[in-house]
Amino acid sequence: MACIRLNDIDLTFRVRRQGKFSLKEFLLRGMFRRSVNPILEVPALCGVNLTVTEGERVGVIGHNGAGKSTLLKVLAGVYPPSAGERIVEGAISSLFDLSLGFEHESNGWENIAYRGYLQGESPRTIQEKAQAIAEFSELKEFLATPVKYYSSGMLVRLAFSICTAVDPEILLVDEVLSAGDMSFRQKARARMLEMIDRASLIVMVSHDMEALAEFCSRGVWLDHGRVRMDGPIDDVIEAYTWEMEGGDESARLRRKKRKALQAA
Repeated sequence: MACIRLNDIDLTFRVRRQGKFSLKEFLLRGMFRRSVNPILEVPALCGVNLTVTEGERVGVIGHNGAGKSTLLKVLAGVYPPSAGERIVEGAISSLFDLSLGFEHESNGWENIAYRGYLQGESPRTIQEKAQAIAEFSELKEFLATPVKYYSSGMLVRLAFSICTAVDPEILLVDEVLSAGDMSFRQKARARMLEMIDRASLIVMVSHDMEALAEFCSRGVWLDHGRVRMDGPIDDVIEAYTWEMEGGDESARLRRKKRKALQAA
């Protein structure tokens, strides 16, 4: 049974302060045994408690820098927490940076294999999926061309086609719902719906509130690395949007009226 639990998770990044130092400052700092380039501690997540069980579809919202993508990477095991406990039951499939793992001197077919291996595919399984990936990307003869000659849109098509060829159990998604041009975006949305149907549980980050409301039933609002609200997705989006609009009552009423018209 797929499940994710985070218990009192803290994550602090330790980074060196950038900047130039004069010779005098270097000597003075060295004389008193202080670091010339001191380490700064940047808190990213603070006391996060989150349990996601099988069947749940969770959307994570928040302002830029709130810790949304960091949270997903902790869930995926990319970042080990500084404190707290992470428990995961089930195989994780992650859709993060679509361009990760591409060899730009190699052609599309070769990159299907390379990226597939990074996603845990074997030579046999990626070979079985390669033709379907190629057809979904609609790149045709361009797959024989080194990807360094691809436009950004072509690269996104290929990356999305490979990334979504997995059979997910736990699916973590970070801002990949707007892949490609308008025609491809419709296919991408349909593919995402298929993956969501197949996955046991999903945690999704996006600034697209309509997509989160469509795909998710539960929302988590992150604010400066802390969970501000956790509840039904519509309630969380309403509260978040209300604050981002500065508590504008007229805007809230217009939004409710628009939702009512759409539902009718």
